[in-house]
Amino acid sequence: MSSPERTRPIATPSEPGAQKPQMFTGVSHAWRALRHRNFRLFFGGQSISLIGTWMTRIATSWLVYRLTKSALLLGTVSFAGQIPTFLIAPFAGVWVDRLDRRQVLIWTQILSMVQSLLLALLTFSGRITVGWILALSVMQGLINAFDMPGRQAFMVQMVGDRADLGNAIAINSSMVNMARLVGPSLAGMVIAASSEAWCFLIDGISYLAVIASLLAMHIHAPASKRKAASTFTELQEGWSYVSGFLPIRTILLLFAAVSLMGMPFVVLMPIFAVTVLHGGPHTLGFLMGAMGVGALISALSLAARKSVRGLIRMIPIAAAVFGIGLIGFGLSRVFWLSMITVLIAGMGMMQGMAASNTVIQTLVSEDKRGRVMSYYTMAFVGMAPFGSLLAGSMATAVGAPLTVIINGSVVLLGAGWFLTRLPALRSTVRPIYQEMGIIPPPKEMAPAEEVES
Repeated sequence: MSSPERTRPIATPSEPGAQKPQMFTGVSHAWRALRHRNFRLFFGGQSISLIGTWMTRIATSWLVYRLTKSALLLGTVSFAGQIPTFLIAPFAGVWVDRLDRRQVLIWTQILSMVQSLLLALLTFSGRITVGWILALSVMQGLINAFDMPGRQAFMVQMVGDRADLGNAIAINSSMVNMARLVGPSLAGMVIAASSEAWCFLIDGISYLAVIASLLAMHIHAPASKRKAASTFTELQEGWSYVSGFLPIRTILLLFAAVSLMGMPFVVLMPIFAVTVLHGGPHTLGFLMGAMGVGALISALSLAARKSVRGLIRMIPIAAAVFGIGLIGFGLSRVFWLSMITVLIAGMGMMQGMAASNTVIQTLVSEDKRGRVMSYYTMAFVGMAPFGSLLAGSMATAVGAPLTVIINGSVVLLGAGWFLTRLPALRSTVRPIYQEMGIIPPPKEMAPAEEVES
C-alpha cells in the first residue's frame, strides 16, 4: 500500500473557487482571516459563548472543591467530562466527514446550552450533588466528541481561502484565550458575590450567540453524501492515514503526552489557590486569568505570522517553555511569582497547541479532515481525563506542588524527544510545502530557507 505522503491530494491556495489572498501589512495582516464573512460571524458569536464556557469550567471546579475538599474528586469529575471524548471521538470523526458540519455544530451548541442550564437549575434549587455534576460532565464529554472535530474541520469552510487558514486558527486561539482571560476573572467575582449557579446560567444564555452566528452563515459547499463504506472501514482508513503519515503521527504523540501530563495542572488550580497561596475564588480567577494572558500573547504572535513555515520547529520549543512554566509554578509559594510562572506556562501551552493545529490542518487531506481532527481531539481532550485522574491521585499522595513539578519535567522530556525527530520531519514536509507553494522549489531556496520548513 502506498504511503499517505504519496497518496494524499495536495491542497493549494489556488484551488478553484478559492479567493486569491490579499496583501496585508502590520495589524491588518494579523487579522486577515476576518475578511471572510462567515469567519467574522463565527468570531463574534464564539467570543461571547466562550466567556460563558470558561465561567462554567471555573465554577464547576470551585463547586466540586467546595462540596468535597477532595483533590481526587476534582480529578474524577474532570475525567468523567473528558473520557467520552477519548472513547467516541474517532467514530464522531467518521460522521463529521459524512454530515453537514454546520448542522453538527448547531446541534452540539444546543445540547451544550441545555447542559449548562440544567447545572444552573440544580444549583439554584440546592439539589446539586457530585453525582449530578459527574452525570452532566459525561453529557458534555459526549457532546464535545462531535463538537471539537466538527469545529476544527469546519474552519476551512468558514475561511474559504487556505492561505488564510493558519491565520484563522491563530485568531481562533486568540479568541479562546481572550475568553480564558475574561471568563475565569468574571467567574471569580460572580462566585464571590453570589453563587456558582449564576455562572452556569450566564453560560447557558451565551450559547445563543454562537447558534445565531452559525444560522446566519452562507456556506457554499457540496452536500454531504452518505458513503457506501462502513463506519469501521472509514475508521480504519483514518487510523492508517494518521499512523502512517510521519508528521501528523509525531505531532499527535507529543501532543498526547503534553495533554496527559501537562494540561491537567488546571484541575489542581483550586488547591493552589486555597492551600498553597491561601486565597479564595478571586485567587483562582487571577491565576486562570494570568494563564489566559500568556496564551493570548502567544496566539497573537502566531496571528502575525505570514506563513506556516517554521512552525514545526516551534512545537518542541513551545513544549519546553510549557514544561519550565509548570516546574516554576510547582516551586512557587508566592502569589506574584505564581502569576508569572503560570503566564509562562500559558504561553508555551497555547503556542504548541496552535502551531500543531495549523501544521496538521495544512497537511491533511480534505476527505479525511474530520477523522484526522478527531484524533487531534483525542490527543488534546481525550488524554486529559487520564491525566486529570493521575494528577488528582498524585496530588493526594505527594501534594499538588510536587505533582506539577513532576509533570512539567515529563513535558520537557517530550520536547527533547520531538527535537530528535526534527530532521526526519523536515525531509518529509519540505516537498509537500514546495508542491503547495508555501516554500520555493529547491533551486530557488537559500540554505537558511531550508531550515524554515
